[in-house]
Amino acid sequence: MTSKELTNIIAQGESETVEFKQSFSKSVIETLVAFSNTRGGKVIIGVKNDKRVTGVTITEETVQKWVNEIKQNTKPQIVCDTDILSVEGKEIVVFSIIEYPIKPVAFKDKYYKRVVNSNHLMNLDELSNLHLQTINTSWDYYLDPNHSLEHISIDKIKKYIDEYEKWNDRKVDYTPLNFLNKLEILRNNKLTFGAYILFVKDLCIVSDVQIGRFKSPTKIIDSINLDTDVFTELDSIMAFIKKHLMVEFIITGEPQRQERYDYPLEAIREIAINMIIHRDYRDSSGSVIKIYDDRIEFFNPGGLFGGLSLKDLLQFDYQPKARNKLLSKAFKEIGLIERYGSGIKRIFTICKQYGIVPPKFNIKENSFEVILYKKKSDQESDQKSDQKSDQKIIIDAINNNKHITIKEIAKRINKGTTVTKEKLKKLKEKNIIKRIGPNKGGYWEVVN
Repeated sequence: MTSKELTNIIAQGESETVEFKQSFSKSVIETLVAFSNTRGGKVIIGVKNDKRVTGVTITEETVQKWVNEIKQNTKPQIVCDTDILSVEGKEIVVFSIIEYPIKPVAFKDKYYKRVVNSNHLMNLDELSNLHLQTINTSWDYYLDPNHSLEHISIDKIKKYIDEYEKWNDRKVDYTPLNFLNKLEILRNNKLTFGAYILFVKDLCIVSDVQIGRFKSPTKIIDSINLDTDVFTELDSIMAFIKKHLMVEFIITGEPQRQERYDYPLEAIREIAINMIIHRDYRDSSGSVIKIYDDRIEFFNPGGLFGGLSLKDLLQFDYQPKARNKLLSKAFKEIGLIERYGSGIKRIFTICKQYGIVPPKFNIKENSFEVILYKKKSDQESDQKSDQKSDQKIIIDAINNNKHITIKEIAKRINKGTTVTKEKLKKLKEKNIIKRIGPNKGGYWEVVN
């Protein structure tokens, strides 16, 4: 670093990665620990909070003494890069630290992380998440000490294998338990937390979901409590919500009427899947869905994961990080999620194409809420245009490759498989395309 570079950093002020100190103190070590647990940063000694340069008086031994004090008071010990530079004729000391590879780092048995331009004392949940990220694993990969293989259903595993074979178009030649070992859903034939939630035989209080149809904030006219495996819960969530939606029948001149619900079912399904795979199952509170006349509210325990901010989320400017890696992988293996980190963008896209206003997101430290509104937007013409565009893409794709799979078509039109299947069904009903032969081994044909 040069004096000119340091002057530019000072001019920009304090931030998530820069802090000014007039002199060396314990707060310097606290900040370095916070940087170590977040994205790294620089502590600049000899500058006031208002960017005024005061400088420090040091001897040859001074800086080495500070470095030793930092090492002695941190665990694991951190070693900073040190620069002594001159700014405005005054000496400045800069301690630079990278994001530490083994986290969390402590100062006097306290753990800090950097939030915007201040240090935040981490709670137990944050410490646990930080440790799991460091060892590149997640809670659901850990062995469940309270349950064993007798608590999961072989029939549910067989059903999962059927879905895996359909999605991947290949036969599984393993026994149910060996297959789960192969996917690392079981570890050496021992039950993980994730395997328990995915295939629990009976009651599972860890994954409870409450759903209600409300006429007012206090008046409930129908409700259901779910406490079983997450795949069954997903189907039950969709069935209950669908039961309480309004549906209109659109006459198109075709033999069959088209159904249009007042909310896009694909967006609801995407939100429900995201609730399941991103929920913090260590939290004692459950997931809650409230259906009102004009909106649906989805509440989930567990805030944004991996240092993600609401701004990053809504700008789709982030690297996806999964709170529950095993659950995410299990869902992806059967096509319930297609690309990691694409869920939020897909929800916005689906709502836009359906002609309703964008969803609203409310983020708190330990919770996440999505509100889906019934209100229509002014984009119905765009929606019709998108439908025509999708139809053309599908027809062109089939003309180019009559053996193209539904999964490949879904990628071409940037839709989920459920929406894609519905589009293909409508094109078949209109006698625009037809399917020759079975799902496996058959092919598509465009009707002239």
